[in-house]
Amino acid sequence: MSIKIVAKNKKAFHDYEILEKLEAGIELLGSEVKSIRMGRVNLKDSYVRIIKGEAWVFGMHISLLDSTNPHYKPDEKRPRKLLLHRKQIDKWMGRIKREGLTIVPLMLYFNERNRAKLQIALAKGKKEHDKRETLKRKTAEREARAAMKNH
Repeated sequence: MSIKIVAKNKKAFHDYEILEKLEAGIELLGSEVKSIRMGRVNLKDSYVRIIKGEAWVFGMHISLLDSTNPHYKPDEKRPRKLLLHRKQIDKWMGRIKREGLTIVPLMLYFNERNRAKLQIALAKGKKEHDKRETLKRKTAEREARAAMKNH
């Protein structure tokens, strides 16, 4: 059995240069897991902050299902705690402070053991001209592949 990708943050690859990736568990409430399984999640404007030695993901939107108990409806955009090793948090915290980096969520998936995991990355913000450069390179590669395919 392989991993089942639920959501990807394509904007992160456009706006940031990815330096290092890591898998983190997420602290979820019961109905949120069902919503994620249904693919009702959006990572677009989400980001990770380390507060008091704990990693938290902000802005991750998990839509509620219609079948959710009406008395128990957690906030769809509430901060969710990420489950990481202390050593890893400390290591990344040091790099963030020294180099001015950020942590961005890349994708949400279910691993082999059927646990919801969030792939996060240590990233460096791209400048506007870097984004254009990346776009040009991708377009050139796509055109080259098309030319090779046609010949």
